[in-house]
Amino acid sequence: MSGKWLNVLAVVVWATILTACMDYGPIERESISSSGRGLFIVCEGNFMYGNASLSYYDIDSMKVQNTVFARVNGKRLGDVAQSMAVRDGRGYIVVNNSGVIYVIDPETFEWIGEIKGLLSPRYIHFLDDRKAYVTDLYSPYISVIDPLEMRITKRIPVGFADKTQPSTEQMVQWDKYVFTNCWSYDDKILIIDTERDTLDGYIEVGMQPTSIVIDCNEKIWVVTDGGYENSPMGQEPGALYRIDPATRRIEQTFPFAFGESGSELCTNGRRDTIFFIQKHVWSMNVNATEFPQQPFLENDTKNYWYGLAVDPKTSEVYLADAIDYTQSGVIYRYSPKGVLLDRFEVGIIPGAFCFTEGDGH
Repeated sequence: MSGKWLNVLAVVVWATILTACMDYGPIERESISSSGRGLFIVCEGNFMYGNASLSYYDIDSMKVQNTVFARVNGKRLGDVAQSMAVRDGRGYIVVNNSGVIYVIDPETFEWIGEIKGLLSPRYIHFLDDRKAYVTDLYSPYISVIDPLEMRITKRIPVGFADKTQPSTEQMVQWDKYVFTNCWSYDDKILIIDTERDTLDGYIEVGMQPTSIVIDCNEKIWVVTDGGYENSPMGQEPGALYRIDPATRRIEQTFPFAFGESGSELCTNGRRDTIFFIQKHVWSMNVNATEFPQQPFLENDTKNYWYGLAVDPKTSEVYLADAIDYTQSGVIYRYSPKGVLLDRFEVGIIPGAFCFTEGDGH
């Protein structure tokens, strides 16, 4: 379940009650395929309702195809689709609450296989063709998988001597180390030695780091949401952090006001600019020493902005609006200058993006 779910749990429960008697019926299989360069949109669906879906957007023709996994394979994606990655002609769809990673052909959307034995998988990071890490919300381990054989080969314990069990989320790599943020009721960035597959330490940041990226200067950026009112962990202002992975120290902190949280941190293709959501959408040069004065996109209509990605080739910005978390979400496509280029509907609660070429969140 996504970290953003805490803010919408009441809405989701109400939606589940209203729709509990719906009958989806059988799914007729179709033969469809992608053409040209595209973008996958991972739509979470409602927690515990099994209505996650996958959309595909052709960047050149500006045409979208929805529920492509279900239409091609004749079965639904599962419960809470969390993220997706494409590597070596395979697409890996991480379905959090179903505990599975589906492997598909990114051109035909056809099912190739699946990786099972996962508790609550979140994100996948590839170290090479035969080794990848999978983070987990509830498991005390990071799973090591063989992507080609689609199986778990070992597990890396990430618990501490005081018996705390951090969740693990997004991952970035510097040298032989993978850094992963611990979002759920935690304040750590864990460091994994990829040669030994062991926990090699951690860096403390603010409460609940939601996302992590690495820039062109090989500096790591983290944004936090600061917790929430009446949280057992407490609440503090969210913040943006820049970390030197070599020294493992925080170099600079950009604090938000109390009650303001940050999420969806990502970079452009050159990795010289970061983008994130903090009520509005902000962009910031990685060499900046002060927080920007004006947002990249202003949220003046109180939209439920839920996902964000920057095209690594064109630096165009894609923004996901979850609307009311019960109806089809909307994706907005903007130029690097913030000019609206397109708008299209996808599935329920679009939360993650994956470009068929390059790297995106």
